[in-house]
Amino acid sequence: MGFNGATHETNTSISDFMEFECDILVPCAKEKAVNMDNVDDLKCKIVLEGANGPSTFYAEEKLLERGVITVPDMLANGGGVTVSYFEWLKNLDHITPGRMTKKYQEKQNMKLLEAMGYKIPARSPHMKNLTGAREIDIVYSGLEEIMTNATKEHWKYAYENDLCFRDACFVKSIRKIHSHFEQCGIMI
Repeated sequence: MGFNGATHETNTSISDFMEFECDILVPCAKEKAVNMDNVDDLKCKIVLEGANGPSTFYAEEKLLERGVITVPDMLANGGGVTVSYFEWLKNLDHITPGRMTKKYQEKQNMKLLEAMGYKIPARSPHMKNLTGAREIDIVYSGLEEIMTNATKEHWKYAYENDLCFRDACFVKSIRKIHSHFEQCGIMI
């Protein structure tokens, strides 16, 4: 509601909502929301799974037949797990991300401006634009890096091996686990 170019629907059932024409359908918070009863009525180009298991196997097979891309929940929902990992690392180190480099970044920014011939007084309002990265900036930057690379890596793998996106994620995950066990000397 209030988004430029969007329409706002009220008193719409979930089944009617799922049938709206859209580019990207993001089923969230309901397992098996995309299923054999509604898959033929979906009018989207992409299903971006924002919940755990929102598409049934049958529904995904039907979507693939129609050329509808399904971004699996294990990839689309990976951001929350990734940020939890960042929190875990922060707790292990007992230090916030960026604390060790914040002042260094600020000094480098000042040196760069000085090399370009600019001198900014210490009390200038422009100083706030030169500060080092905040923790939230580092988290968003790290999250973007990890999620973008994971998506590219799995998309490429799916394309090169003629797999759907979900199968590419499963195969790459299983191979990583297998490799880890081999490196640890565990035979499976």
